[in-house]
Amino acid sequence: MTAVTTDTPVRLTDSTKLRAWAEAVAIPVGALLVSALIFSLFLLLLGKSPIDYFQLLWRGGFGTSFSIQNTLQRAAPLILCGLAFAIPAQIGLTMIGAEGALVLGGFSAAAIAVPLVSGGVPSILTMPLMALAAMAVGGAWIGIVGWLRHARGVNETISSLLMTYIAIAIMNFFVEGALRDPGSANKPSTMPIGEDYMVGSIPGTDIHWGLAAGIVLAIALQVLMTRTTFGFGARVTGGNPRAALAQGLPVGTLVVACTAIAGACAGLAGYYEVAAIHGQANASLVAGYGFTGILVSFLARHNPVVVVPVAIMFGSIAASGGLIQRRMDMPDATALVLQGIIFVVLLTSETLYGRFAIFQPRTGTERT
Repeated sequence: MTAVTTDTPVRLTDSTKLRAWAEAVAIPVGALLVSALIFSLFLLLLGKSPIDYFQLLWRGGFGTSFSIQNTLQRAAPLILCGLAFAIPAQIGLTMIGAEGALVLGGFSAAAIAVPLVSGGVPSILTMPLMALAAMAVGGAWIGIVGWLRHARGVNETISSLLMTYIAIAIMNFFVEGALRDPGSANKPSTMPIGEDYMVGSIPGTDIHWGLAAGIVLAIALQVLMTRTTFGFGARVTGGNPRAALAQGLPVGTLVVACTAIAGACAGLAGYYEVAAIHGQANASLVAGYGFTGILVSFLARHNPVVVVPVAIMFGSIAASGGLIQRRMDMPDATALVLQGIIFVVLLTSETLYGRFAIFQPRTGTERT
């Protein structure tokens, strides 16, 4: 009898975890399949072949070595922006301001580079300072959202969205004014940082180091949120803020810290956009990565490690846009239609959790 009572809870616990894991996988995968079906109907209404589209989508994202590298390059900012949504989500916040933190972080990196590059400061010092400036400004910018939420009860979704527009306006003000490069006639930009200050590629590839930074950061944040007292306190606060306060947890500190971490992730994405892609700050920083990161995080169930493969999947959609445009005579914005459908279906699928008996623990077995 003793052996039975000791072994049974372990088996039941494993079964419960397995059912929860199966539900967390099955519902997003089902949402993707439904999205593909709806998008196929959309293509048929346009007189296009869904089979051709998805074949080109695969070929443009993963069909060749070039397309794989293009996909991974585009996935790098999506990983960081996905993390920028996932971390606040674990503490119960819907923070959609990663786009603003990315823009302001990238601009800050370019702005601090101007005097350093002009002064001949070595790249080994300049590049870390650029990255730190981007992360600090991005973290402070979104940290304000967390403070407003805790101290003043301001809705973080609205405030982070409004601050995104403010961030873009700040960048435009300086890029088109005091920090404008006189040589940028057609597209106002800051002074180029120069090849010596650009982030190089991972050896043997054309992929910049932002991808590696995103993967390392995703693993580090997964450990932080699941294996530390900070992460435990954040998850308790996300589940029930009143209970967290009753237990003496520093809810305000946790909220501000999580939002600051999110802003730092987005700011780092802005740094790599400047130092690895554009070489200067301009309107190209407003590329929508921060908003796509919301979709990435939702599909990953706000799990930092799962954000990585999901971001790669969306990177492949963006990478295949040019090929689809040439072969099927469709606008590049068609990919945005697909992303929009996925987002709507995914939000709808959130109502399905806990509704399927097959994924729920068997209470009758627990009593025996």
